[in-house]
Amino acid sequence: MKRKISIYTASAIVVANMIGTGVFTSVGFQLSSVQNTWSILLLWLIGGLLALFGAFAYAELGTHFKESGGDYIYLSRVFHPLLGYLSAWAGLTVGFSAPVALAAMAFTKYLSPFGLQNNVWLAIGVIVLIGLMHSFTIRHSSRFQNISTIVKVLFIICLIALGFFVAGNGNSALNFSNSWHTEIVKPGFAVSMVYVAFAYIGWNAAAYVVDEIKDPAKNLPRALIGSTLFVAVVYILFQFVLLKNATITQLAGNEEVTFISFNNLLGSAGGKWVSVFIAIQLIGTVSSYLWVGPRVTWAMAKENKLWQPFAKKNKHGIPVAAVWLHVIISILLALTGSFEKILLYAGFVLQLMASLTVATSLFLKNKQPGTFRSPFKPLLQIIFLLFNTWVLIFTIIERPAESLIGIGILSVGIVIYYFDKPQPLDTAGAV
Repeated sequence: MKRKISIYTASAIVVANMIGTGVFTSVGFQLSSVQNTWSILLLWLIGGLLALFGAFAYAELGTHFKESGGDYIYLSRVFHPLLGYLSAWAGLTVGFSAPVALAAMAFTKYLSPFGLQNNVWLAIGVIVLIGLMHSFTIRHSSRFQNISTIVKVLFIICLIALGFFVAGNGNSALNFSNSWHTEIVKPGFAVSMVYVAFAYIGWNAAAYVVDEIKDPAKNLPRALIGSTLFVAVVYILFQFVLLKNATITQLAGNEEVTFISFNNLLGSAGGKWVSVFIAIQLIGTVSSYLWVGPRVTWAMAKENKLWQPFAKKNKHGIPVAAVWLHVIISILLALTGSFEKILLYAGFVLQLMASLTVATSLFLKNKQPGTFRSPFKPLLQIIFLLFNTWVLIFTIIERPAESLIGIGILSVGIVIYYFDKPQPLDTAGAV
């Protein structure tokens, strides 16, 4: 009998997917355009609400279809196989591989106090070792994921406590003036939402492995919704702590904002150890994406001839070939891309595909037994879609180069789809 994962492991996958590079780096990029504290906190609150609305939709979709593969399954079955194919292609090339590359790159950056910054071979070594961890059994993957997520959660909670209760040296970017009224209607606010959306990516993670979860009708909604609420609270508190302990001049445009803030708070020695632990907790992020991403590729590979070699599983149900395909692509991204550019075009593509997937929940019919019903449907889904559309439009206007890279990646996927000749799906009565 195939081993199933508990709600705790499913929640660990979601939390580890979400708490990664974004929360520790994004505010530096946001402060280049948005500098009022209310504006920054509002960005993270809106991001949390949108993630929660999306989690409702994915909980409904996951308990309706009960197939691992996430977006690929939902878009293929509800709309058209092309859209499912594009979601899997986007996940393979940027959606799951880019966060792995970014987390591995950030891992080395946060070891800079020890002279290991930008050590690409160290980043590659981390990706390869964690790929190995996910190449054997569900038991191995579960234990590693649970432990690395516990370390991650305890660490960020400790940072929040230190930030609130330890007296700093007076450096602060806190600004609670009324300028937020004008900031939130500027294009920079919308573009800043891309960084927030990237930081929240992962609120849907457990839906990608739904057939590996015990009692998914009950445990999938709990894992998605509970984890998203927890992470949203942590994110808002953490951004406040970062702003409380460093100036705008110190933070704006910098990736290593957490190191800067806690270096001010704890001194150089304390800042070094905070930096090391940020690096360590990123291992959980790499792990979660290398668990979830290959399941989407495997779902696509089952139904499309070009990808058939990646449809194989070992005797324990692990799609090993798909795992190593993601490892290779993550390594290539780490070797060739800059941090901010990868973050922006990956965030653009993922926001677009998540919007399409949430839209599929509006077209579900023939409610299956045990299906979670999203509250306030369709109001929350419509809010999610309208807000994401606004952000995507402003991103195209303000950052056309990164947006075009994202669109180009999807265009390549369309070309490959028409050469691939996927097997026809019997979708009669599927939705």
